[in-house]
Amino acid sequence: MTQATTPAEDLILGLTRIVDLPGITAATGLPISPDDITAIIREAERYARELLWPNAQAADRHGAVYENGVVRVPPSYHEAYKGWVEGGWQGLAAPAEVNGIPVGGQELPQALWMAVSELVTSGDMAFSLCPLLTGGAIEALARFASPAQQEAWLPRLVSGEWTGTMCLTEPQAGSDLSQVRTKAEPDGTGGYRITGQKIYITFGDHDLTPNTLHLILARLPDAPPGTRGISLFAAPKVLPDGTANALRCGGIEKKLGIHAAPTCVMLFEGAEAQLVGEPNRGLAAMFAMMNAARLGVGVEGVAQGARALALAEAYAADRIQGGGPISRHPDVARMLAEMRAITLAGRLLALEAGAALDRARLAGASEARVALLTPIVKSWCTDRGVDVASLGIQVHGGMGFVEDTGAAQVLRDARIAPIYEGTNGIQAIDLVTRKLFRDGGAEMAAVIAEIRATDPRLAAAAEALERATAWMLDRGQRDAAAAQASAAAYLDAAGWTMGGWMLARAARADERYAPICAFYLARLLPRAAARLAEVEAADALLALLPAA
Repeated sequence: MTQATTPAEDLILGLTRIVDLPGITAATGLPISPDDITAIIREAERYARELLWPNAQAADRHGAVYENGVVRVPPSYHEAYKGWVEGGWQGLAAPAEVNGIPVGGQELPQALWMAVSELVTSGDMAFSLCPLLTGGAIEALARFASPAQQEAWLPRLVSGEWTGTMCLTEPQAGSDLSQVRTKAEPDGTGGYRITGQKIYITFGDHDLTPNTLHLILARLPDAPPGTRGISLFAAPKVLPDGTANALRCGGIEKKLGIHAAPTCVMLFEGAEAQLVGEPNRGLAAMFAMMNAARLGVGVEGVAQGARALALAEAYAADRIQGGGPISRHPDVARMLAEMRAITLAGRLLALEAGAALDRARLAGASEARVALLTPIVKSWCTDRGVDVASLGIQVHGGMGFVEDTGAAQVLRDARIAPIYEGTNGIQAIDLVTRKLFRDGGAEMAAVIAEIRATDPRLAAAAEALERATAWMLDRGQRDAAAAQASAAAYLDAAGWTMGGWMLARAARADERYAPICAFYLARLLPRAAARLAEVEAADALLALLPAA
């Protein structure tokens, strides 16, 4: 199978003609034209292809190294990060100023940042995690930090001079942040001293930049129990006077994938820190960072699918079996078509979520659409990324199971995305217990109406999703356990249905996408019906649960 369009072409079409980013920005003081979008996407594609793709396998083999208390990243990352900084990429969607303070961002739309992130992540997922976390730190500080803090920190983060982290997880507190034990003691001068241990801290230490700003969840001495008593603090690796802060990396994890990204155990041993936002309101501030990161992780699923597809298509075109390239064999063509269709559906659905965020921020639209789509993009796109990476190995056959082709690395790297930034099970529960009930299903009903109106071939799937939504609203209000038992199936079905919706919109915008849309609607959309059949079977699972 020959891929008719490239990821960059898909992104340009998606941004300009499907989610209409120029239209969203037209009413603002910073309108962006189709030509602007094309130029940025092409430059991001060039950056990723020249500085990331050629070195990704070597970086994976080298890995992040922890020796004598020092964390070093692969050598190629230094040139790649220099290119990232010189290109001004970190500030793409960051504000130009905050509270009258110039911080150096370009204030371009979130959907455009997500498109650039996909191309960078396809180039090297491990490398991309550093900018992703820094972007989240910028988001949280721009919303919740004091003007003095914003002036001190944001210009350095936006330029890429510093990087940022998100320090939530502790050994006893994974997804349950109410169990956070890290302490913050007032130091008598308006600052605080942080003591505790955090784990799974992405790029918690490295040698790319001279300083890193850690955003940390911790408890004040008089904090109430549970999540109501968590505050947010910021602690730099290096203090303003140039001395080292009392924090350090205690080791890096040996992981299944993303080997080149240092995943650190961070030890805070009386580290100097400042309170960000209000006391005991840290979770709200951190969720600003996490929500941005969740969309970013959804994009990681798309990006790994794109990398798997590129490797598989090249291999299938060159691998001769039975007198011709295996790409002409119907079953291999099936796998390639599935990879292509699923990845494109996820790509466009992620852009739809990004555009919904931009409509809320730039045009004053409701945030209900982006709130609804965020758990779907995070979960469905990352689950599909794993599926597509696995298919990529299958296309390669035995050569996919060994490391030389790079297909195995894609699967290893992709597997983390359904886990971090809130597991996909948590995303599904969030969808059915919060996002649906928040407005009585009104936003989901609006999406379903749009799906039904887009293409007659989507009518049956839209009706089935509508019935399942009604069941979820009715049964879920009466029985939270039943809603949770069917949450993953419901989210998955919504993802498959919305993926068909996005491909139908692509086909309407450009006839080149009609064949892959037809394939998806005929061969992949039926998977939504299978998942929806599980929704009303909640009792079959509940019967298996052990007694309380």
